[in-house]
Amino acid sequence: MKRRIMPLVLSAYFVLFIIFVVLLAYFWNRDSKTPVQPINFSHQIHVSKVGLQCTFCHDKVDKSTFAGIPPVQKCMSCHKNVKTESPEIQKLTRYWEEKKPVPWKRVYSFKIQNYVYFSHKRHIKAGLDCSKCHGEVKLMPQMKRVRQLEMGWCVSCHKANMAPTDCVTCHK
Repeated sequence: MKRRIMPLVLSAYFVLFIIFVVLLAYFWNRDSKTPVQPINFSHQIHVSKVGLQCTFCHDKVDKSTFAGIPPVQKCMSCHKNVKTESPEIQKLTRYWEEKKPVPWKRVYSFKIQNYVYFSHKRHIKAGLDCSKCHGEVKLMPQMKRVRQLEMGWCVSCHKANMAPTDCVTCHK
């Protein structure tokens, strides 16, 4: 009897291990998603090489609850004359000429938006650097999610920075 049970137990452990590895790979992959964007925009070039600050393009970040995506006009203020031969800039120019916004895909969002209140403005005014949440964007040829912005992570950051941890700080 024992000889028949032992292979079953070992098989069950092996199956559970495989399920664990697959789930781990799924969550690892989910956190580092890089959505395919309509224009291959490089923060690395614009921040590290050109020297633009986050607030140049995301000009609402210190005035609003959201950072905002720059309008095509902001991009074209430079790209009417800069790298106009580039295929990516030509895509941008088409959006400009058609008076359409670039349909960027979100990299970060809250899963339970109806219950969570988040303000970029509060965090910027508190002196928090964008890289704390978004990673070293200046080194990214493509914007990618570097962490899942979940409650536990946010609470630990609030504690480390002696920010309020009352539920009503972030929850409506």
